[in-house]
Amino acid sequence: MALALDPAAQDLLFREAHTANSFTDEPVTEDQVRAIYDLVKLAPTAFNQSPLRVTLVRSAEARERLVRHLAEGNREKTAAAPLVAILSVDLDFHERLPELFPAMPQLKDAVFAEPEAREPAGTFNASLQAGYFLLGVRAAGLAAGPMTGFDAEGVNKEFFGDGRQKALVVVNMGKPGPDAYRPRSPRLDYSEVVTTL
Repeated sequence: MALALDPAAQDLLFREAHTANSFTDEPVTEDQVRAIYDLVKLAPTAFNQSPLRVTLVRSAEARERLVRHLAEGNREKTAAAPLVAILSVDLDFHERLPELFPAMPQLKDAVFAEPEAREPAGTFNASLQAGYFLLGVRAAGLAAGPMTGFDAEGVNKEFFGDGRQKALVVVNMGKPGPDAYRPRSPRLDYSEVVTTL
């Protein structure tokens, strides 16, 4: 059965897209990032929590502060990427729930008043949004290089000193360079993943 999404769009988002390891020098503009966010913000989170926060690392000084917390194998490509984003979870996302989910404004205090309830919910939903963000980068005709190889505690202290946010993933972004992609690794077959009861 055919998918509703145009095959060219399927290729752009999934079939032809890879994790990028190098990029051209072409800059990623503020307008491009805004367009990416304006698309991905519409994707679902539980109770419309929207806990993802995006920190764009543009300046040389900020890039240097970030690179020192990355795993050795991630430093050079991050230093050279046109744009780097730190995707994090806002652990106080519940403060915005009365505005974001007006059908049940009591959720802020009834369900998410305690940090023990907020952190797992926020982390899960921000992780969903991080996935949407990667697809949004691809939808903009750019490539993404997401990385979890970094000292999270170091990044959190460096960029989120108040403890309100926690880094989830660092994403290099830009137009892919000529040697950006490794061959695609195997994927599990439908029969290995899907169970019908």
